[in-house]
Amino acid sequence: MNKPKVLIAKKIPSYVEEYIGKYCDYENFYPEENQGKFLLEKLCDKEGFLQSGIKIDDELLKSAPNLKVVSNISVGYNNFDTDAMKKRNVIGTHTPGVLNDTVADLIFALILSAARKVPLLDSYVKGGKWDVMDHPSVFGKDVHHTTLGIIGMGRIGQDVAKRAMYGFDMEVLYYNRTRKYDAEKNLGVKYAEFDHVLANSDYILVMVPLNDETYHLIDEPQFNLMKKDAIFINASRGATVNEKALIKALTEGSILAAGLDVYEQEPLDKHNPLLKLSNVVLLPHIGSATEKTRCDMAMLAAENLVKALVGEVPPNIVPELK
Repeated sequence: MNKPKVLIAKKIPSYVEEYIGKYCDYENFYPEENQGKFLLEKLCDKEGFLQSGIKIDDELLKSAPNLKVVSNISVGYNNFDTDAMKKRNVIGTHTPGVLNDTVADLIFALILSAARKVPLLDSYVKGGKWDVMDHPSVFGKDVHHTTLGIIGMGRIGQDVAKRAMYGFDMEVLYYNRTRKYDAEKNLGVKYAEFDHVLANSDYILVMVPLNDETYHLIDEPQFNLMKKDAIFINASRGATVNEKALIKALTEGSILAAGLDVYEQEPLDKHNPLLKLSNVVLLPHIGSATEKTRCDMAMLAAENLVKALVGEVPPNIVPELK
């Protein structure tokens, strides 16, 4: 019996490849920019596709008539055109759960770094500017006993809330499209309306998926609602925030600072004004990037892929395609 054919378009650990190889005939291809036509050629006879971030749209699906499953090595799946996938009965999967704690740790690194001006002070020490350390301009802002507002109380949001409440004695307000009564009962987080969270939080974290409803969810009116000394954190998707409005808020003092792991355009353009601002901490979309977590994500994505191809129901089909 012939094994299903699979294309792997993301470097993964050898043991994950070996697992896929038990069930599938696979080929590796790591596409770079402007290699679209070669990718489509590789996919023409494939039933499975393991990748991260490649746009799955009509053009790609037309070139892959045998495709049954696309497995994302990520939680986010805004690269999926779910309507086009539905029409062709293509399953789409992702990797929730395994990266929650790792991303929550990174979010707190952003909060602490932005609040205590860690990158700026690091540059001063390395530059021999020890004499500025008593100047009020380098003083940071307390994190403990303040209020954290979370927009999007999913699994990662709840893990961040635990760190905030149990580690830093913070009060946690949250807004979510549907109330999370279990989180309120088990964690003690408090539900509030969207504008109330923005206006009454010292730190504001956005953790929502990117879709039509959340595109530019945070824009100039939302920044104007925030406290002047608020610190804004985004670790979800860049386009949930109007970046121009964020830059304006940071430069005009509508908010105190920001910590970002995601951007509207990635990688950042070298002329992006964010690169010149001292009151923003910038990371390269690295929320899940520890060796263990990335390996766990690759293995889960492989399991999703294989189960779909051997006729089982993968555990992590994206909601729109269930």
